[in-house]
Amino acid sequence: MELPLQIFTLMWPAASIVVLGLALAWLINWFFQRKPDGTEGLLYPLLTWLNAFVAVVALVILLPISEETRGQILSLLGVVLTAVIALSSTTFVSNAMAGLMLQATKPFRPGDYIRVNDQFGRVTRRSLVYTQIQTEWRDLTTLPNMLLVTNAVQVLHREGTIISAEVSIGYDVTYTRVEELMLQASADAGLEEPFVLVNELLDHAVSYRVCGFLPSIDNLLSARSSLRKTILEQMHGNGVEIVSPSFMNQRQLDPLKKIIPELPVMREGRKPGKNSSAPEAKIFDKAVEAASIEELKLNLENTREELKLAREALKASAAGDQEQLQHAVTALEQREQWFTRLVTETEKG
Repeated sequence: MELPLQIFTLMWPAASIVVLGLALAWLINWFFQRKPDGTEGLLYPLLTWLNAFVAVVALVILLPISEETRGQILSLLGVVLTAVIALSSTTFVSNAMAGLMLQATKPFRPGDYIRVNDQFGRVTRRSLVYTQIQTEWRDLTTLPNMLLVTNAVQVLHREGTIISAEVSIGYDVTYTRVEELMLQASADAGLEEPFVLVNELLDHAVSYRVCGFLPSIDNLLSARSSLRKTILEQMHGNGVEIVSPSFMNQRQLDPLKKIIPELPVMREGRKPGKNSSAPEAKIFDKAVEAASIEELKLNLENTREELKLAREALKASAAGDQEQLQHAVTALEQREQWFTRLVTETEKG
């Protein structure tokens, strides 16, 4: 009876640590399973690993062994941990640090379309060391977080994006006719605020790009395909030949015959782009908004500097000049309040 009691007395602290560690692991798992994103976040694996590490160290400390043996085991654990960190510093630890950086900056979230190098798809999961995307072929691709930190990541705007298609049309078709047909094609495809750009004057044709705003990116691939279909319908339906990307006709032509439209377009003194709105306002809307906020902040800073100098001049002025300087200070204070209100309203959107 005494031997089992002695064994129980010696082993119950270690057994308590094991039970407590398992209970904490179950509690952590239960807590994160109740969250909307489940165990897909970064905090879950961190807490799990920390719980396991603390449990192992506490177990070694409470085992009924000699101080010398306990010190050797702890030293061995330290050496093993150091070796693991050193050997995996270029992979696991680097990706873990990159995962923490992505969690802090949050450049994208699950459901976003992203493109990095030649990989394109929608984000399905983010973890401590990798990010998973689903490609247009419905396959799942795992990207190391270091790849996302060290390379440029293109994130499609959730509130709509610009989609485009390029074609090459011969020099015998006027650009106004091509623009008319491509604008009609983009309207048929359901795009908003379409515009057409002349990309390049090639040896055999003119390269055009039609762009339009897609309000919802849920059907991004279908929208791109629909735009190309409507371009084919409009061009071929109106007798316009597409010669892209490098289709070159071998035709016997009269050397004296010029390959130009039968009725060339003459602007008759009109300024280029006078009747069309600039697409840059839609393309670079966030950049324009940021520049506007930055300019307002600069004006606010300059106004505050002028107000500071005016107040100093008012304090040092003679009695006869104080009324005029007080008016200047009041005007600057009103201007400061106006700029402050503009900055606050612009930042709130």
